[in-house]
Amino acid sequence: MSAALDALGSHIVSSQPGAALSHAVRHGELTIKATSAGIVSLLTFLRDDQRCRFTTFIDLCGVDYPEREKRFDVVYHLLSMPLNHRVRIKVETEEQAPVPSVCSLFPCADWFEREAFDMYGIVFSGHPDLRRILTDYGFQGFPLRKDFPLSGHVEVRYDAEQQRVVYEPVKLTQAFRSFDFLSPWEGMTLPPGDEKAKEQ
Repeated sequence: MSAALDALGSHIVSSQPGAALSHAVRHGELTIKATSAGIVSLLTFLRDDQRCRFTTFIDLCGVDYPEREKRFDVVYHLLSMPLNHRVRIKVETEEQAPVPSVCSLFPCADWFEREAFDMYGIVFSGHPDLRRILTDYGFQGFPLRKDFPLSGHVEVRYDAEQQRVVYEPVKLTQAFRSFDFLSPWEGMTLPPGDEKAKEQ
């Protein structure tokens, strides 16, 4: 299987020199490293070429590497049901550099691209309706970035007096998080059935 995937990867890279940079087979999976500018051409080739026939778009997701110059990877997963092959395509992109949308090739990529935009801030040029899909209107930041604070920037609650949803800056009460594990806790009792612990 690995030899067949390696041959398929070589075929893809040699057929798409401006779009596909390299290929690798690891753990029985084929991965193609591609350029952002050539992603539409590459996915068109993968869909239409008779040796590939990757006609099923499985997934698109983002990956954040904040220490890299090109911070994000956009990862595409395709399936060829006639040939029973899968391929992963990785595209590196910068924070402000848009990646061409593939909605014209695979309409189901629409919501996947919106999710990557919503969670990571990755922009897809040519997308028909690029707006947030999971977070609320007015949400600030991108929750799956590594530098996003765990508590977020704002909290949402319903105010009964104003009879509406209120957005407020996050306020963390830290007292309940301060534990002193070296001193015994007052009022702590043994659980039932653990009377032997007293003898030790």
